[in-house]
Amino acid sequence: MIYVILFLILFIIELVYFKIADRFNIIDKPNLRSSHTEITLRGGGIIFWFAALLYFFQNLKYNYFFFIGITLVSLVSFWDDIQSLSNKIRISVHFIAISLIFYDLNVFSSINILWIIITYVFAIGIINAYNFMDGINGITGLYTLIVMGSLWYVNKKIQLFIDADLIIYAITASLVFLFFNYRKKAKCFAGDVGSIAIAFWIIYLILKLILATNSIIWLLFLAVYGVDAICTILHRLYLKQNIFEAHRLHFYQILSNEYKIQHRVVALIYAVVQGLVSIVTIFLYQKLDAPILFILITLPLILIYSLKFYIIRKASLKII
Repeated sequence: MIYVILFLILFIIELVYFKIADRFNIIDKPNLRSSHTEITLRGGGIIFWFAALLYFFQNLKYNYFFFIGITLVSLVSFWDDIQSLSNKIRISVHFIAISLIFYDLNVFSSINILWIIITYVFAIGIINAYNFMDGINGITGLYTLIVMGSLWYVNKKIQLFIDADLIIYAITASLVFLFFNYRKKAKCFAGDVGSIAIAFWIIYLILKLILATNSIIWLLFLAVYGVDAICTILHRLYLKQNIFEAHRLHFYQILSNEYKIQHRVVALIYAVVQGLVSIVTIFLYQKLDAPILFILITLPLILIYSLKFYIIRKASLKII
């Protein structure tokens, strides 16, 4: 019953935000590189921060650093949704927020300096990759459901590493967001405030799980996004493009824009594939060494991603 009440509270908060966004013209205007074509309210993903706020109020003795961190990244991201900020400001705030959860999880005393640096790079990279991948209706909400659902299963069946409610609150917020976003004509987009806040939430949970199990295989819960983001960055570097500027080279963008596959279908494909990857990861946990498992999972994903170049070439030939 408590989760039904939580859903209703978050639902009402989202509706109130829509009124505010409409009043202050917080909208997403499509441009030549957008995958959408209509003006839509931006920042609906603020619901993730409110879910974290509600959880924090019920657990005042815990999660201070997590809540302060997610509040910092949410504030700077919401500001960026309204008025563009420089990359230096955003990354600096991300660094501070990540440092807070590192301190909370005793990362600084658990691993050596080299691994701390690598972990910073991965954490900031994941935050930005999650944001880059937020471009079509439903993709952030559905993907988040899969990731959080996988973490909930591991927490319940394999290794208790966190209070289950911290995962369930994120799942509930995702369901509320999807109600308004997973439509042919979305009522709202997540905005940076949504994609970055939930990415920060996921980083906290995965890092805590990694430390609890002493295994990095749980990064594979982000394998689909990771392969797409990293391969696209490498592709853009090869093309000598600015990787911080908007573009339409992600695989999901090619499927949506070149093959004209409906956005919700593409989002569902990403969620289903990540779901299958998560199932394989959980099943093979402790049965295969981490390097072998990473190769086993990422290599097929890279091969699938390479189909993008065939699609681009085919589309170019049609134009000619």
